[in-house]
Amino acid sequence: DNSLAVAFFQRGFVHLQLEMYEEALSDYRMAFSHLRKNPFIDYKQLGLRHILYAWEVLYSTAAAQCRLQQWQEARATLEKAVVWRPEGRTAILDLALERVQDRLFLEPMHVPFGEFFRPRKKEVEQLDSKDFLGKPKVISSIIPNDEYIGFEPLRPQKQGFYEPSADALR
Repeated sequence: DNSLAVAFFQRGFVHLQLEMYEEALSDYRMAFSHLRKNPFIDYKQLGLRHILYAWEVLYSTAAAQCRLQQWQEARATLEKAVVWRPEGRTAILDLALERVQDRLFLEPMHVPFGEFFRPRKKEVEQLDSKDFLGKPKVISSIIPNDEYIGFEPLRPQKQGFYEPSADALR
């Protein structure tokens, strides 16, 4: 699903771990855009026991910007994260702003280790493969003079073509 914000969020974390900072920054920006101006998205309905908050995505975006030495952008991103953070719970962002002021790297946030998508059983049962077309069959021609091998649409019938040749009768 290309609109799954948590997937971009996690891929951004992996890119940071692999020191692919530009890709991480791009993924975090995609995650924030796929939040579609929501303060959070609860993925419990899909089977992931995690709530992705917009401020977490912005915090991780600032972490990627720090790795790229974009200190001013990181500060602006953290100030934007303060707006998205619930009231009275900005201590972590205040500390992050101090770290950026001192030009220290931030550790990105991520989905807790060990959390996986676990879809409900009734949804997984419907994922069994179904054979709507049936089994493939090889059909060969029963026409004695037909030497064609391959696939093509039906050919118009020709007079005398479908009678066995004189050699075949001997």
